[in-house]
Formats: sequence, structure tokens, C-alpha cells
Amino acid sequence: MAWMKRVSLFILTNLLVIVTISITMNLLGIQPYLTANGLDPVALAEFCLVWGMGGAFVSLAISRMMAKWAMGVKVIDPENARGAARELVDTVHRLARSAGLDAMPEVGVYDSPELNAFATGPTKSRALVAVSTGLLQAMDPAELEGVLGHELTHVANGDMVTMTLLQGVVNAFVMFLARVIAFVVSRQVERNRETVRFAVTIALEIALSLLGSMVVAAFSRWREYRADAGGARLAGRERMIAALEALRRRYEPLTPKTAYSSLQIAGRSGGLMALFASHPPLEKRIAALQLAD
Repeated sequence: MAWMKRVSLFILTNLLVIVTISITMNLLGIQPYLTANGLDPVALAEFCLVWGMGGAFVSLAISRMMAKWAMGVKVIDPENARGAARELVDTVHRLARSAGLDAMPEVGVYDSPELNAFATGPTKSRALVAVSTGLLQAMDPAELEGVLGHELTHVANGDMVTMTLLQGVVNAFVMFLARVIAFVVSRQVERNRETVRFAVTIALEIALSLLGSMVVAAFSRWREYRADAGGARLAGRERMIAALEALRRRYEPLTPKTAYSSLQIAGRSGGLMALFASHPPLEKRIAALQLAD
């Protein structure tokens, strides 16, 4: 039944986005961008900016809550944690203080055999760091510390907000350019202009979104190198390298079609799909750490 839960969460998220943005547009008094005189570029820019940025930020605002629901993350109570849970919380909090975070992130564990960890949350002060049971079982304390240092660097760098801003800007540009071009194209035909405009808009949004995804993915790969470097500073370079080596031993034998979920890794070393990878290949990440001063 897990797929039903994820579908429900997906629908709920989109409903929240639509309702929130619709209310925002009414409050801002944004008018329709198509008028009797043609296309109103200012109204169109406002429309695209609200929808492009708004959707991204609504998703960010509820990211921590949705991650808990979707992944089944059980948050550890720092006051009552014992044993391995206590050690995990202490390690995260120690690294968080070293990273300069004023507010300690929530720490959670979710049941999954995959070696995985992630950080999410709308702000640095409301972050969640979660690890899978598979990761806890497979990695020794030194390797785990490297993973946690990597994730806490994402929090300290504000990567969640930065990626949201970038995605929002890309969304807005895609919407704006698709509609402007579609309007111009539709004016060149005599019949079914609305149908032509709609069809061209959809086709351009798909094509431009693919190009935009390459830009977002390229920035994401760059921030992963930064997070690796930050993890090396917090936990020690050897521990960060050891964590990546452990992941490579686990996932390299898998076929290319198998997704790497650990540290959200899905990097490919070459080919067209490498342009859409959010993470660099493990061997490049390890090499970058080894060559670092």
C-alpha cells in the first residue's frame, strides 16, 4: 500500500500548491495575460513568476512534513534517546555545531534496506536529517560520520532554499518563453488559434523543461562536490572518502539501470543521461576529495 500513500501525498501536495497560488494571485490582483489587445507581457511575467516560484516554495515549505509521511521517518526524541539512537543524535548535533548551525536539526530513521540518507526542510533552523536502517547496519561509525557531515553541510549551505530558488526561476522562464512563443506562432494561423496556442505551449514547456533540468542538475552536481568537501571538513577527509568508497563497493556491481539511492546518488559517468544526473559519479567525487589540499 506504500504506492497509494505516495500517490495521495503527491495529489495533496499539488492541491496545496494550486490553492495557495490561486489565493496569492487573487490577493496580488494579477490580471489575465491575454487581453483583447493581445499579450500583456507584464501580466504574463507576474503570472509565470507566481506560479513558477510559488510551486517551488510551497513544496519547500512542506518538505519536512512530506518526507516524514512519504518515507515513514521516525523522529528520535533527543530527551529520551538511548543506545544507538542516542549515539546517532549526539553525532548529528556535534557535527551541526561544528557546521555553525544555531538550531539542531531533527534526527530521524526510516526502515529501508537501501544505503540512504537525506536532509530536507524549509530553513536551516527547521531541518531534518534522516538515515535508513540499511545505512546504519552497513556502515561503521566513521563512515556514517562522513555521510552525516555531507548532509549537514547541505543544511549549513542552505542548499534546500538555493535549489528551490533556482528551480523556481527555471520554472518561471520556461512558462514565460513557452507562452510568448506559442502566442506568436498562433497568430500565424487563421483557424483554431486557441488549439494551436495550447498545443505549442505544452510542447514547448516539455522541451524547455528538459533544458532547464540540465541547468538545475549541473548546479546540483556542483553543490554535491561542495557538500563532500564540507563533510570532509566536519568529519575528516578520510571518513568522507571511506563513506563514498563504501557506497561504491555496494552499488558499483549493479546494472546501469538500477538507481543509486544512497546519499540520493544517481550519477552516471557518461552519455546523455549524465546531463540530467543530480549527483556526480562516485569515482569523480572520491577523486576530488583525494586531490583536495
